[in-house]
Amino acid sequence: MSTATLDPKLKAFLDAGTVIPAHPLALNQDRQLDEARQRGLTRYYMASGAGGVAVGVHSTQFEIRDPAVNLYETVLQLAAEEIASANLDRPFLKVAGLVGPTEQAVNEARIALKHGYHLGLLSMGGLQGWTEKEILDRVRAVAKVIPVFGFYLQPSVGGRIFSYDFWHAFAEIQNVQAIKVASFNRYQTLDVVRAVCFSSRRDEIALYTGNDDNIVADLLTTYRFTVDGRPVEKEFVGGLLGHWAVWTRKAVALLEEVKACKSSGNGCFDRLLSLNIEVTDSNAAFFDPSHHFHGCIPGIHEVLRRQGLLEGRWCLNPNEELSPGQKEEIDRVYAAYPHLHDDEFVKAFLANDKKTQLSGAVPS
Repeated sequence: MSTATLDPKLKAFLDAGTVIPAHPLALNQDRQLDEARQRGLTRYYMASGAGGVAVGVHSTQFEIRDPAVNLYETVLQLAAEEIASANLDRPFLKVAGLVGPTEQAVNEARIALKHGYHLGLLSMGGLQGWTEKEILDRVRAVAKVIPVFGFYLQPSVGGRIFSYDFWHAFAEIQNVQAIKVASFNRYQTLDVVRAVCFSSRRDEIALYTGNDDNIVADLLTTYRFTVDGRPVEKEFVGGLLGHWAVWTRKAVALLEEVKACKSSGNGCFDRLLSLNIEVTDSNAAFFDPSHHFHGCIPGIHEVLRRQGLLEGRWCLNPNEELSPGQKEEIDRVYAAYPHLHDDEFVKAFLANDKKTQLSGAVPS
């Protein structure tokens, strides 16, 4: 099989920066796939103005790969079908989550290509006993199949810490097109950005924030380093986020505002930095850091349930539920930051979504 590459128009779109929600998994009360709502979520993200979706990732639940569940290819196919049927007149990136040892990750990359996916978001989780060299060899193997979207996953949800040298070598791998930094740590985020800036491929790699605890500040920040005697700048151009799986219409507006602010320099940074705190406060309610992120997926589901996009917040693992006090925290941020949610947009979307006519949900 020849190496897949990214279409130049899609590459330019990726490099310019966009909103890529991490696609959740819609289940019914029997914890079986709710296909209508799964498809409806994909349509919601397109209608919201997102520039792509990431499917088969952490927010889609890693258990979809369990043989008894066997939903990995199904969810990729459903999203691809909805995107194809939408006949969008704009670019839209299809990103497939890839996990596991080399053979599994390569096989998932081939499944993704089969369904027309453009990039593979390559998780480094679950490889705790591997050396950095072994993981880099895995990246090279996957990059020979599909364009790679790197992924720095925080240790709290199964990731691990990597060295600056690892990320420098990672950036040098051909067909690595972007890196999502979700370390939730300023020092480790800096390692990645500095490594890319010192790489010979610095201009070929787009940086996306996955730091749900610092979204707006990441998007506002320009990193500067002196490389071989000259200044080099790099910035996070967009986000690939579980947080942007909810209130997505407002996330699209937020990224547009950040871009406008940076290009105009009209003194809007103070307001946006205050907004950063509001977004982070909301994320704390959704992602449950006070309980080591145990409730992060149910938290996303709860917001989508309240809006009527999901029937319930069920996960494949019945032990994944909201943590004590998490529901009240979601109530709090909903009341505190009404300008951040897109409930009215979702209401209008559901009213016009003729394919399913999904009914709204009443918060409880």
